[in-house]
Amino acid sequence: MKPENVLVLPGWQGSGPEHWQSRWERKYGYRRVEQHDWQRPLRGDWIARLEDQLLACDEPAVLVAHSLGCIQLAWWAAHSRNTGRVTAALLVAPPELARPDLAAQLPGWLPIAHQPLPFKSLLVASSDDAYGSLDHARELARQWGSRLHELGPCGHINAESKLGDWPEGHALLQALLKD
Repeated sequence: MKPENVLVLPGWQGSGPEHWQSRWERKYGYRRVEQHDWQRPLRGDWIARLEDQLLACDEPAVLVAHSLGCIQLAWWAAHSRNTGRVTAALLVAPPELARPDLAAQLPGWLPIAHQPLPFKSLLVASSDDAYGSLDHARELARQWGSRLHELGPCGHINAESKLGDWPEGHALLQALLKD
């Protein structure tokens, strides 16, 4: 797998420089799927951008999604004719968008796609994520056909979680690719 074919899907507001996704981009050469507007995400725009980036890859890609990027990935997979261009996906800390506080901040993202993903996937969840409960993550893993890895208390698994390069997460990705 070429590093440039590992596509990073940040969540709402993007991933800052200390987020493990940004660190992985610098350390391993993975490529971010940039969005036109990180502050006011439009589901259709985000999905179209992912489609464009996947079609630009010269071989099948691996997707590494965090937070709203997980919801983006599921919507893309439910509607694209190009899902065969993805070999695997790592889904980290999907938010519980049906919560009133999140639904108000992210209009147009509900309902989320609940279909099984057509490629292997691993969902990583924290036991104390402020944006989504562990029960919610378990249910999404079941619906999406993803294996579930419960990380323990790590918050939203973002820069505030103080994971640094998050070597455990990268080992999970590598194991997923070897399956």
